[in-house]
Amino acid sequence: MLNMIELPEAITLAKQINESIIGKQISDIIAKHSEHKFTWYFGNPDKFREQLINKKIENAKGFGSFVEISANNMRILYNEGANLHLINDKDLLPKKHQLLIEFSDKTFLSASIQMYGGVGCFIENELDNEYYKIAEEKPSPLSNEFDRLYFNKLISNNDVQKLSVKAFLATEQRIPGLGNGVLQDILYNAKIHPKQKVLSLKEDEKSNLFNSIKNTLKEMVDNNGRDTEKDLFSNKGQYKTKMSKYTVGTTCNQCGSVIMKKSYLGGSIYFCDGCQSL
Repeated sequence: MLNMIELPEAITLAKQINESIIGKQISDIIAKHSEHKFTWYFGNPDKFREQLINKKIENAKGFGSFVEISANNMRILYNEGANLHLINDKDLLPKKHQLLIEFSDKTFLSASIQMYGGVGCFIENELDNEYYKIAEEKPSPLSNEFDRLYFNKLISNNDVQKLSVKAFLATEQRIPGLGNGVLQDILYNAKIHPKQKVLSLKEDEKSNLFNSIKNTLKEMVDNNGRDTEKDLFSNKGQYKTKMSKYTVGTTCNQCGSVIMKKSYLGGSIYFCDGCQSL
């Protein structure tokens, strides 16, 4: 299964890390164990061991598509396709991994990249990465700062008017953590087709979209992520996706139309042709 960290998974993983490994001391680090062409490292992987050895885990936070762990003055960072697993038995460690942290109690935090993703560590406030900075600085769509006024400014920008709604939501980090995965249900709940142009949206459709972003993401977070993804303990999220690989070819609960899948903008879109007509 291809896992991808988006906002609901980032928040879920951070919550589980805070519940499971706070106070643990790092006893060993293995970085770059398995070569992977599309792994990017935050910081210098050759220095990870000396930077993290004997550090204690303090807390974790999830924002955008990032999970960040504080370990004294160091920050450990994961994003995109980094699959995180807390493992209690050395015999169960994956054969391939890009960052493996061993704790003094002989448990492990493993990160393996599938298609593409980032892992690494750096001294607090010393990561010069635009993608990271934008995700950290912009308001979360679940926050009070992300209100209708803020959303209106985003969607009214001249640069987005000719874009499709999918491109508006999932590119250029306009809304960090909202990617191609979560937008499927957001658009279904708003009754908007992924290919519909932003310029063509009526005011009530914009309202529906704003409310769906808020409500759909909250439901995903409240249910520990989507059922297409796995958590820290290799369990699927409990949010049942409406538009995903699990539902394509089935009938829509609202109108009875068949849920479809098509390729679009370098990825897949899932939609109901009845509820989300162009």
